[in-house]
Amino acid sequence: MRRMNYLAHAFLARQDEGLLLGGLMGDHVRGLRALRIYPAAIRRGIRLHRYIDRITDQHEEIRTLLRRFPRPFRRYAGIIVDLAFDHELARDWGHWCAVPLLDFDREVRAVLARHAKWVPPGLSRFIAYADQRGLLASYADEQEMLRSLAGVGKRLRRSNPLHQVDEIWPQLKAPCRDTFRRVFPLLQSDVEDWIKRTSISTGS
Repeated sequence: MRRMNYLAHAFLARQDEGLLLGGLMGDHVRGLRALRIYPAAIRRGIRLHRYIDRITDQHEEIRTLLRRFPRPFRRYAGIIVDLAFDHELARDWGHWCAVPLLDFDREVRAVLARHAKWVPPGLSRFIAYADQRGLLASYADEQEMLRSLAGVGKRLRRSNPLHQVDEIWPQLKAPCRDTFRRVFPLLQSDVEDWIKRTSISTGS
């Protein structure tokens, strides 16, 4: 199932434009063969995106958090947690980044515009939707995060309860916040190490 945490991926991959582009494109590029059409810097960003998803999925605290979701929400808990983590990152942005969130949001749009020929259609559609809603910066608003989840649910083919997340959110808000605050610094460190390890051979 496609991940939804665009803000976190953009933040973690912000060190250069190739990483940022690949970080945002990662969910829209499938398989190894599809990577070949992209420049080396973007391929590296897509690999970083996949690395982040893999280590996040394997993290025991994340798995514990997902198990807290009641049925029928558990099947979609990964999507909910993705947006909840983007919400936590946005609402406490000044703690994580010196660049104001609105400025960072504009920088992301500018990078995508400069490299529009490489942006997959699915990502273009998300950005068009984001521009209508004021995302990514508006993820700081809890209600906007919940509305976004409902919007994701409408786009999924299978019937789902994402439009009802507001019913369980009061019980899950604190666990999501606490898990994010514990896991995100560790994730930052892992990403920094990955960037250093791969900095020499970016064309592999």
